[in-house]
Amino acid sequence: MTIPDLQSQTDPRNIVIDKVGVKGLRYPIVVEDRSSGTQHTVADLNIYVELPHHMRGTHMSRFIEILHHYHTEALIGNLPDFLAELKASLKAEAAYIDISFPYFVNKKAPVSGIESLLSYDCVLTASLCDDYDLLIGVIVPVTTLCPCSKEISLAGAHNQRSLITIKVSYTGFVRLEELIEIAESAASCEIYSLLKRVDEKYVTEHAYENPKFVEDIVREIALKLQDDPRIKSYYVESENAESIHLHNAYAKISRPQK
Repeated sequence: MTIPDLQSQTDPRNIVIDKVGVKGLRYPIVVEDRSSGTQHTVADLNIYVELPHHMRGTHMSRFIEILHHYHTEALIGNLPDFLAELKASLKAEAAYIDISFPYFVNKKAPVSGIESLLSYDCVLTASLCDDYDLLIGVIVPVTTLCPCSKEISLAGAHNQRSLITIKVSYTGFVRLEELIEIAESAASCEIYSLLKRVDEKYVTEHAYENPKFVEDIVREIALKLQDDPRIKSYYVESENAESIHLHNAYAKISRPQK
């Protein structure tokens, strides 16, 4: 019995499809961890290839089949091989993968020293066309305190939970922890999972002594990234969930590859 292969039919419309593939695939991965060597986590994957103009469709099952070849290996460290295998198997000119996952860092409270895990959302985007390209990023929750509110108020100042996003391409090697630390250093104060009263006193007062606009945050981060010879390009944004407004404050700086 012959089973028809409709995806391999010739398509007469003569239009290349930029990306075709699978989205929202949840899969276990292993990432590098500065403190313990490796960390096991679960990622959401989007995997695509470019579809030539003459092909009606791609073979979706091959994305999963090829991914499973790397099930027992560190997928991230083998992304160039993975994308090359996709290109060859699907006869594509380009292959892409987006990886998003939670990454956990053990943090000590600033005064009591009590330890707890804090989750950071991280992303990796890789592509293989003529050359291999990799972009890594972190989304870091922080506390910010409004400089204007502090300046004009007789007592106190309003603050907010903020999200800082940093994405970079690089030469050499850049750790996720490095990007997290850069983001946290630009905020009014870090966020912790577990605080005792002495810690809460510290973070409240520390934030008060370090007021930051969203503009301050992205500029301070941009300065650190552009001074790092490993960084080829970067994207930085800060979004504050305002506590006294029904809108958010936002700022972004991006710089193309050097």
